[in-house]
Amino acid sequence: MRGHSEQATQLPDSTLLNQAPGRTRTVPENEVDVDVEFADLFTATERDSPLILHAPHGGRTIPERFRASFVVSADELEAEKDRMTDHFTGELVASITGASSVVNHLSRLVVDVERFPDETEEMNQVGMGVLYTHGSQRQEIRRPSALERGELLAFFDTYSRRFTELVDETLARHGRAVILDVHSYPQHPLPYELHSESRRPQLCIGFEPFHAPDALLDAVRSAFADLEQGDNGPFAGSYVPLKHYRKDARVQSVMLEVRRDVYMDEESGSISDGRQLFVRLREHLQRLVDAVGCQILDTQSRPRLL
Repeated sequence: MRGHSEQATQLPDSTLLNQAPGRTRTVPENEVDVDVEFADLFTATERDSPLILHAPHGGRTIPERFRASFVVSADELEAEKDRMTDHFTGELVASITGASSVVNHLSRLVVDVERFPDETEEMNQVGMGVLYTHGSQRQEIRRPSALERGELLAFFDTYSRRFTELVDETLARHGRAVILDVHSYPQHPLPYELHSESRRPQLCIGFEPFHAPDALLDAVRSAFADLEQGDNGPFAGSYVPLKHYRKDARVQSVMLEVRRDVYMDEESGSISDGRQLFVRLREHLQRLVDAVGCQILDTQSRPRLL
């Protein structure tokens, strides 16, 4: 299960967050903090919807001031981004209507916003916790300084807090928040994977039962019915902010791990078949958003029995 921390570096409520128009906060004139410099590296768009689409790993941006801590060449770093980026998931999420969204543009090689920030994160054992030191081949790729660690963990906290705020606002308006956590993964396993022996279906559906009722899982399976599916393998769980994790069942979450050859040419890194496969994937996701939205409206409109 993926979670987020609001504990490590608490930033003031007046910091600038990249929010929807009309909801931007400002930084006091005498204060400079990490939010200002990272403000354009994630986009949170709030709509009047109980659904939140999330694309955490589609970004490729590595700010120039952090490149010095990488110990691989520029070409090797680009190759690592090619292997580890969830290609086109940000574009996919941004194309969907009827849901709020959070899209991360910062490369996960800089900060992985979906890792647990403590010793419970299993990927720590291969150097790929919140701040990666190793890459997809289990090779060393970075030696971040203490100063960088502080700044990057502050970004992690900013991102976590903004997502938590969006979930809280959604709960207040709709009584429920449904997170669709959108990812992709390669057709063939990479050396860093801890569960590479698992089969690799076209769609891996990740969830934890506490946050994934049967109706939500049924809607996912129906919307993507023409794809081969599997549950919690080779990747498991789905994103839930730690404030709500295993505490509030009104926060529902399912991870959609799409195998990349379903919609793109992995070798060239381009969307294959003149975008037709990508368009079909988009239609599946839009169908899911529409179906879950209708489910919730139907539930809310039913009269309560005394």
